[in-house]
Amino acid sequence: MAQAAERHPEPAAFGTALRRLREAQKTAKGVSLYSRYVNRPLGRVLAAAAHRAGLTPNQVTLLSAACSFAGVAAVALVRPSWTLGWCVWAALVVGFALDSADGQLARLRGGGSPAGEWLDHVVDCAKITGLHAAVLISFHRFADLPGEGWLLLPLGFQLVAVLIFFGGLLTDKLRPARPGGGAHDRPPSRLRAVALLPVDHGVFCAVFLLLGAPGLFRACYAALFACYALFLAAFAVKWFRELSAAPQC
Repeated sequence: MAQAAERHPEPAAFGTALRRLREAQKTAKGVSLYSRYVNRPLGRVLAAAAHRAGLTPNQVTLLSAACSFAGVAAVALVRPSWTLGWCVWAALVVGFALDSADGQLARLRGGGSPAGEWLDHVVDCAKITGLHAAVLISFHRFADLPGEGWLLLPLGFQLVAVLIFFGGLLTDKLRPARPGGGAHDRPPSRLRAVALLPVDHGVFCAVFLLLGAPGLFRACYAALFACYALFLAAFAVKWFRELSAAPQC
């Protein structure tokens, strides 16, 4: 997520780095089961390997971008098939894991920089917009659609996904820090972790496994869009209430 400023620690052994990463994990509060039990552990392994190889967090971010945009380009340029679906899914999953690894590597190296955080968020935003744009292109080039209205679906999904990303990011920046920990001291809710699965990027990546069955892919893509739209409405109300109750600047 962010590159350590003016620090160049000697790469530790893989096992040592992995153990230190386990001890420096962020809170699991507000994180889905996929991110908690799949993406973060996979990112931890990749972060330890990157540290051993002497890579910086920003370099890991760029590797994440390369994997993710390889998947995006494949969706837009290659006719859908089962083989393509597996390749796209693998590229997106590795890119997502590397997106977790860059932040973990930054913490392992002692901290991050504003420039690194900026790079991470820009790549994330580009990935979100690019994926839905690629689906739109694929629909237009390759799909035998039952109606042209289906071309509006990726545009709506893109809008909702960007609003969730930007709204959550901006809320975190504007929300006052809680003194003494407060709610963060409570254990994370497993029910919430399950409820958040439909809007986890790792779950969204899995829909591309269905590229070999275009009708089923469209149906699942539309169902996820509906979930995202419902979550956006709920998140927007929650975020606005939180910020309305915050002390005035």
